[in-house]
Amino acid sequence: KGPQRQGKTCVVVGSITNDDRVFDIPRKLKICALHVTDAARSRIEKNGGSIITFEELARTAPTGKGTVLIQGERKARKQFKHFGKAPGLPHSSAKPYIRAKGRKFERARGRRTSRGYKK
Repeated sequence: KGPQRQGKTCVVVGSITNDDRVFDIPRKLKICALHVTDAARSRIEKNGGSIITFEELARTAPTGKGTVLIQGERKARKQFKHFGKAPGLPHSSAKPYIRAKGRKFERARGRRTSRGYKK
């Protein structure tokens, strides 16, 4: 991401999988992860990178110096789709908590012009 991350060990508490959309893998990339797929491992090692375990990381950098913790999006949970303005209000994109998506569930007045009105 930036020059301050160059030469540091990337620490991922999770799995690393291969992504064909990523064309450029940095040279001599050092990664510590719980699990790495075979395709991702081959691409990283082909570019001169190395993959270590958490036990090896604890021996080489016990204080965590020279490491960068990579984490996912905080709002990736399903619950965040329901947060915000109440569903049905103008300019709201919140997902309603409903039992089912059938004909009788939140499909009547205010949702369709054929049933009285629509916003």
